[in-house]
Amino acid sequence: QVQLVESGGGLVPPGGSLRLSCAASGSIFSINDMGWYRQDSANTRELVAAIHSGGITNYAESVKGRFTISRDNAKNTAYLQMNSLKPEDTALYYCYYEDYGAKYWGKGTQVTVSS
Repeated sequence: QVQLVESGGGLVPPGGSLRLSCAASGSIFSINDMGWYRQDSANTRELVAAIHSGGITNYAESVKGRFTISRDNAKNTAYLQMNSLKPEDTALYYCYYEDYGAKYWGKGTQVTVSS
């Protein structure tokens, strides 16, 4: 059983920064992927960032150069550093962990970018 708990969301003005955390528990292996999706108020869902075995990362075009995903395997925790936030980044951010094709999800953390 894998459980994921996100934290770090909140209200931030445009141009601000937030750091999201995703703490994983259960059978967690560093070779498996972790990442972040987001879903906005129009229910549009987007893969924001993923981190693969060996630390290889990929990002949505909309966040490249502003967001950084990282992972601490000793803590079974993934992070999403978000800088230069824009109003269009407002969404519910979900963490996932993928194990042989099965995705496990957290409940999400809300990020709102507004002045």
